[in-house]
Amino acid sequence: MDVLRWLFDAQLRVGDGFILWREVLGNVFGLLSALGGMRRKVWAWPVGIVGNAILLTVFLGAVFDTPNPVNLLGQAGRQVMFIAVSVYGWVQWRRSRGASEEAVSPRWATARERVFLVVALVFGTALLTPIFRALGSYEPVWADAWIFTGSLLATLGMAKGWVEFWLLWVAVDIVGVPLLFSAGYYASGLMYVFYGAFTLAGFFVWWRVNTRQRRRATIETGFPDLRLSVGEDEK
Repeated sequence: MDVLRWLFDAQLRVGDGFILWREVLGNVFGLLSALGGMRRKVWAWPVGIVGNAILLTVFLGAVFDTPNPVNLLGQAGRQVMFIAVSVYGWVQWRRSRGASEEAVSPRWATARERVFLVVALVFGTALLTPIFRALGSYEPVWADAWIFTGSLLATLGMAKGWVEFWLLWVAVDIVGVPLLFSAGYYASGLMYVFYGAFTLAGFFVWWRVNTRQRRRATIETGFPDLRLSVGEDEK
């Protein structure tokens, strides 16, 4: 039991502060999941679930009596949400996976879907802020609520194959970096900085894939099948 406790509280000392190794490990799994998502691989979902489970224990510091006794309820709650939505995404991608092993075809969200994303992000943040504050989440609570709501919508967008889901992650990272640093979660804060650049790259990768697919569809529908025409002439 003492060994398990030591592994649970293992720390990386940085000057006068520290970083929990669990926090580093959870973020590494998250990064691998994001990489798999960029490449449209089904394994991105279960890898992400492992990282979410680890980070859940990190962000409930007071609950698990860890060296950093700060509860970020939005961060912790979004790990639970990630796990639930990731199961949905895992099933969806497995069903749609083709012979190329690429599980989804990126597409732009419709105008209605974009309006839904914006309204849901603003309304969800406004709704959750007083709830998280009442539960004792770390200030500024609105930032925690923004991160939770944006993460939910981004994960849903990834499952749906919307190109815009990468931009939602950028919006989450912009708010998340200062919040995590102020709360003492330095490993996650640094990873958010890296995620910001990574998600921008992912956005352009999916954009290019979508453009290639549309061009291919245009070519295939714009030219007749010459072999079929020859066969009809011979008849």
